[in-house]
Amino acid sequence: MRDAVTIVSEDSVLELEQWASGWLGAAWSAAGLGEREPEQMFHLEVVGRASTRPSPHGLAAVAALRRVAASGEWSMLDGTLEILSESQPVPQWSELPAFEPVRAWRAVDVWDSEHVLFVEFAGQTPHTLMAQISLAGGVLVDKLAVLQTGAAEIWDRLRESGEVPMPAVECPVEVALAELADALRSTDMTWPRHDGEDFVDLRALAWSRCRSYLPDFRDWQPMGDEERQRLLDGFAPAADMVVRSLADLFLDYGDGYMTSGPLCWSPGQVGLFLADWLPRKAALDVEQRAALPEVLRRWIRYVLERREIDLEWISPAVEAVDTFLPSFEEAFDDTAAWGPAKQIAAELTARGVDLSDSEAVEDAMRGLNAERLARYLTG
Repeated sequence: MRDAVTIVSEDSVLELEQWASGWLGAAWSAAGLGEREPEQMFHLEVVGRASTRPSPHGLAAVAALRRVAASGEWSMLDGTLEILSESQPVPQWSELPAFEPVRAWRAVDVWDSEHVLFVEFAGQTPHTLMAQISLAGGVLVDKLAVLQTGAAEIWDRLRESGEVPMPAVECPVEVALAELADALRSTDMTWPRHDGEDFVDLRALAWSRCRSYLPDFRDWQPMGDEERQRLLDGFAPAADMVVRSLADLFLDYGDGYMTSGPLCWSPGQVGLFLADWLPRKAALDVEQRAALPEVLRRWIRYVLERREIDLEWISPAVEAVDTFLPSFEEAFDDTAAWGPAKQIAAELTARGVDLSDSEAVEDAMRGLNAERLARYLTG
């Protein structure tokens, strides 16, 4: 509330929204895992203090929060403003309309692993809201920024010649804001919370601009059997069991964990696959492990060529295999890092169970569960 003294005479609505967004971001970032509505609690505290000791800066604080608050908070904030306005001066800016989105652009890198959105807004202070979104390892808003109008149109000129091609292409406003809302939702669901200042300070402001465009959750649809078979047949003959089994793993990872699709391998995706997913999820025999590096390099070339990516940008993804192989070797041999499914598979294999025989696996699992229950009951 002391900080709100600085906004009583502020004329710029954009500055006020950024001020309020910064405070809401701090409350959201500092909340514990069990706190489901930290912003609502912050609103309640501000409303309580502003109502207990009415003042011009108390009213200004509530009015500023109202501009970036979620719709569920409007009733409480509007009621507080109505009461405070009976004894305190109301800032002129509190009645100004919300900023209106007028144009949007979307930039996508060649691997489809990073998107940058630009949305221009008209109003008292025309500006551009920029969002940098990472798609490797899940959708995450890395950075938010408020820029001058025309920022998207000079984006290409500002990028250096050696950077990954990422041209900004104009798109419908509703498409860009729906993608931003979807990415913010995914970021909010990620733990630990993203605590970068470039995100936290503008998170509430960004939500206020795109919340009404939030799409439904996307239903995951697995790759069709025909498409999967076509990709495998184009990569290796069915008789090459080692290569085909590894390609199956690559498709499992791409289909289930790569947001942009199973063919969108990037250096970051290679790193996540080798250093994290593969050691936790998969069991490899001696032949598969020996063949893995070269087969993965071939697979990356294969799928990126199908997407008609220039050789210049295929090479960094291929080279990432060598970069992350040491991390894979270390993690793969660390049994403590294995996921539950892999631990069980390793246990069954050690007992001589054929994992391709479903009946044998079911029988072995019943025995394994019985053993674990007996150990638990006997302390």
